Amino acid sequence: MRKICVISATRAEWYLLKNICKEIKADKDLTLQLIISGTHLSKEYGSTYKDVQKEFHIDKKVHILGKNNDSLGICKNISVAIAKFSQVLNELKPDIVVILGDRYEMLALATVCLILQIPIAHIYGGELSLGAIDDSIRHSITKMSSLHFVAANGYKKRVLQLGEEEKRVFFVGSLAGENIAKMKFLSKDELEKELGISFKRDIFLITYHPQTINSKDKEEFGIFLNELSKLRDSSLIFTKANADENGKFINESIEKFCKNNANAKLFDSLGALKYLSLMKISKAVLGNSSSGICESPFFKTPCINIGDRQRGRIRASNIIDCDIKNLNEALKRLDSSDFKENLKNFKNPFENKMASKMIKNVLKTVNLATILNKEFMDIKQ
Repeated sequence: MRKICVISATRAEWYLLKNICKEIKADKDLTLQLIISGTHLSKEYGSTYKDVQKEFHIDKKVHILGKNNDSLGICKNISVAIAKFSQVLNELKPDIVVILGDRYEMLALATVCLILQIPIAHIYGGELSLGAIDDSIRHSITKMSSLHFVAANGYKKRVLQLGEEEKRVFFVGSLAGENIAKMKFLSKDELEKELGISFKRDIFLITYHPQTINSKDKEEFGIFLNELSKLRDSSLIFTKANADENGKFINESIEKFCKNNANAKLFDSLGALKYLSLMKISKAVLGNSSSGICESPFFKTPCINIGDRQRGRIRASNIIDCDIKNLNEALKRLDSSDFKENLKNFKNPFENKMASKMIKNVLKTVNLATILNKEFMDIKQ
């Protein structure tokens, strides 16, 4: 029986990977192995592994986070991850490992798989996020991977540009789309009860992660919060920044902001249902999270994307790009008649409701005897 090992280190990954795990688990010819790591196991980030184990057996929990998330601390986390992942994978001996995205934890995992000669199936390669080191990590994982599942045809082109064989690259669209299509969302009243909030006229869903290249987080985030303090008639719902460098600074700044602004509230983790239900009814998503770029189009909810962190990603027409100093202009654009008209009929480039099944079928049928024998395909002149 073919053993497929799925690894998740963050809340954002898990809700995208969950349906793939369901597809693998339901297939009598496959065995699901599940490894949980990273911020899932951190109390500070909501101990989100508990949500995972409500539905799935977790084969291994791999603790890798240290006390510091500065550059040196992250380097130490990577070294710990390599040591621990190598031990766990040597024990589980999977036939294929599934990696989603571009986190440094996944770079450590991919390195281990490469050395142990375990094939990698990489989800969401070919994307760009030029304001973060994740961009280089993503492309590095692509070169270490044997299979590629991409969210848009433009991303497929980039994976091919990196020298990968076309037979190994599969356009599957967004994993979020099938989750959203199947989800029974909470109503506004239900959300108020769940979150302990009485919503004001407008709702803004806010996630702001560190910008890990040419970072000006400490300077710019203060400006961002100052602009948000002017939105007195709005409910400001924050989720925590991730565990990159300056993530702790951002989270502590939000905590202080929420203490001084009664209309603002910070959550360690909302979970997929509450997060997406909020996205559905929000006036806009604010910040620099990939969820704003990739998930908001399914609801036709506007997204104000701030700064360079997501620069390079394919965008739908509901995205308003701005820098910190132009945030006020972006907020005004939300109410413009031309933008509202544009929201009615734009095309979502990530639409696909069968991504998980498509991925599972490839994982099930790929020839394991030759999967590691990759060729480098030069670009034809």
